[in-house]
Amino acid sequence: MTPEELRAETPGFENCTYLNTGASGPSPRRVVEAATGCLERHEYDSPAGEGMYATADAVYTDAREAVADLLNTDERRVALTQSTTDGINRIASAIDFEPGDVVVRTDLEHSAGILPWQRLADLHDLEVRVLETHGGRVDPEEYAEAISDARLVCFSAITWTHGTRLPVRKLVEIAHDAGARVLVDAVQAPGQVALDVEEWGADAVAAAGHKWLLGTWGAGFLAVSPDFLADLEPRSVGYRSVAEPDADEYAFHEGARRLEIGTTNPAPYAALAEAIRTMDAVGYDRIESRIAELTDRLKAGLGEERLLSPREYESGLVTFADEHPEGTVERLAESGIRVRTLPGPEAIRASVHAINTEADVDALLEAL
Repeated sequence: MTPEELRAETPGFENCTYLNTGASGPSPRRVVEAATGCLERHEYDSPAGEGMYATADAVYTDAREAVADLLNTDERRVALTQSTTDGINRIASAIDFEPGDVVVRTDLEHSAGILPWQRLADLHDLEVRVLETHGGRVDPEEYAEAISDARLVCFSAITWTHGTRLPVRKLVEIAHDAGARVLVDAVQAPGQVALDVEEWGADAVAAAGHKWLLGTWGAGFLAVSPDFLADLEPRSVGYRSVAEPDADEYAFHEGARRLEIGTTNPAPYAALAEAIRTMDAVGYDRIESRIAELTDRLKAGLGEERLLSPREYESGLVTFADEHPEGTVERLAESGIRVRTLPGPEAIRASVHAINTEADVDALLEAL
């Protein structure tokens, strides 16, 4: 499948110049049809067939396998969630924190990587330490000093503020040498770059399917290392968490499924599996090269003096300075161009996917 063929299947790109997949990506017809088809089978056919729970369980299993393929990991390491925020919270709430424990995050994190630690600081008297960064970069020496006595470190694989790629494996190794666990927010990666969580070596990776994968809302996922999983004590439990739901005494599932809980709509997970396979059919070499070409065109048109993202390609997220970002984004929306503002400095972020075109980029530049 080519990016052009995928774009032709995605109605959300028909009536506007959509450059905001870093927030949420419109789904192709085949992904929406996977969701609606799943819901119809579940509600219309399964009551007289294998049963509604069995039908849903088959969808969950298929989604876990698709996620495992996406992340190059074992299906037993995968847990299904509703979003990245949900996944981070499930990890955070399962750690037996003690007063005085240190959690370190960067100043580049989305609210998903900020709010859970603020809440736990209130509940458990944690110290939440914020590492200052420089132009979307982490200084390794400053990082090593900040995490020297940390229990947990949380950072993003691709920063939502600058579109920079952090050196995940190196940061994980530094943290592990200091005795800290690592939770990676990877939500900006699936669908635009190839992933290998085994190579990263992180203790947990959280992401979701509704951005660059072009899945629907409501389907996220975790990948958790076996040794970290053994240390987690989930605070919530349900029939999907345990080995035998009807046993006299419960025992958590041996894999990451222990972090799942109970009944959820299977349709978003059917869409997630289809979205993963669709992007795989396009191919990540083709996706990355296309994004690189388009972002280079955009950055050249903006000029280096406006760029807050790196001039060289790192991702499809391009952030640039603007004196009146809210007004500019509103004006662009009136012209049918969808981008977003960012909190903090006066800035606008465009998200350029492989299914965007040169015409999309040129429309934004001309409107600016």
